[in-house]
Amino acid sequence: MISADSYNTIYQGGTAEIVVKKSRFIASISPAETEEEALSFIEGIRKKNWNATHNCYAYIIGTKNPIMRFSDDGEPSQTAGKPMLDVLAAKELTNLAAVVTRYFGGTLLGTGGLVKAYQSATVAGLEKSIIIRKEPGIHIQIKTDYSLVGKIQYYIAQESFPLISSVYTDTVTMDFIIPADKMNNIKSKLADLSNGALSPTEIKKVYFTYINGKVHLF
Repeated sequence: MISADSYNTIYQGGTAEIVVKKSRFIASISPAETEEEALSFIEGIRKKNWNATHNCYAYIIGTKNPIMRFSDDGEPSQTAGKPMLDVLAAKELTNLAAVVTRYFGGTLLGTGGLVKAYQSATVAGLEKSIIIRKEPGIHIQIKTDYSLVGKIQYYIAQESFPLISSVYTDTVTMDFIIPADKMNNIKSKLADLSNGALSPTEIKKVYFTYINGKVHLF
C-alpha cells in the first residue's frame, strides 16, 4: 500500500573504504524495503567478508514508526552500529541498510576514534550511493478525441507531469503521473478544457522520482 508521505531513500547502493591507523573500514549500502531484505543483505556481506574482524550494521525500515536496528558486532558498546544509525537518521533516510566491515590494523582506536571511523565510513558509502526522494503520485489515464489533444499536452507540459505513453487510434489515450495531492485540481482543469466531457481514470497509486532528468516509477 502506498502511503501519503514522500521520503528519502537509496535508489542504488554503493561501497567505499577508508583506512584509519591501518584498520580498513569498508562500507556497503543497499536499498531495503523490508526488514527481511535488510537482514538478507547484512548476512550476504557477512558471508562475503567472513574473515573480517567485525561486520557492524544499521538499518531503517518504514516511514511511520520506522524500524531502526543496529549491531556493534563485538566492538565496544555504542561505538559502531549506533554511530552508523545516527548518520542514516541525520540524513533522514529510510528503507536502507548499511554494513561497515572492519579489518583490524593492529592499533586500538579508542572509543572516540571508533565512533568517528564508523561514521566516516558510512558517510563515504552514502556518497557512493544514489540518494533519491520518492514522491507519492497517481498514474492516471485520459481518453479524448483529437480536438483536445493539443490543449491537454500543453497543460501537462506546463505542469511538468511525466507523460508515460500516448496511444493514437480513433481516439487518443494518454497516461501520465501526477503528484498525489493534485487529483482534484486535474479533474477541475480537464473539465474546464473539455466543457465537462473529460474525467481522468485513476490506474494506480505509485511512487516516483527523477534521476538524471528521467522519471522512475515504483
